[in-house]
Amino acid sequence: MNVSAEEIHLKTKGIYDMVDITDRIEKLLATKKFKSGLVNVFVKHTTCAIAVNEFTDPKLLNDFRKRLAELNPEDGEYEHNESHVCNGDNCVNGHAHCNALLLPTSITCQVVNGKLNLGAWQRIFVIELDRARQRDINLTFVGD
Repeated sequence: MNVSAEEIHLKTKGIYDMVDITDRIEKLLATKKFKSGLVNVFVKHTTCAIAVNEFTDPKLLNDFRKRLAELNPEDGEYEHNESHVCNGDNCVNGHAHCNALLLPTSITCQVVNGKLNLGAWQRIFVIELDRARQRDINLTFVGD
């Protein structure tokens, strides 16, 4: 059994930006030469999430964005926002933290025959829940 770690860095464009990282993970997986195992994908932020879903239909991605905005609107009242206003950094992101509670910060995917074992339409993507910023995603590969 071998264990290996990698990191993906990306810059999001703004709230509800969704970035497909499947190809980047598969490219790193190919360097590991694992035939079978697991890959864990973990986002190191409290206002960002990881998802596995269809990614090719822009209308579906818009549906995701609308639902998140309805659940926790940016202009809603969040006590957390008061902390940032008082601290002077004006980073009012209570909505982002509340949405993050509803979405995973990590997923684990099987590796079969050296490839991610995803369904026909499944992709792995990052969902930005706050503003444009640098994001770091940790990958842990375990396998043979």
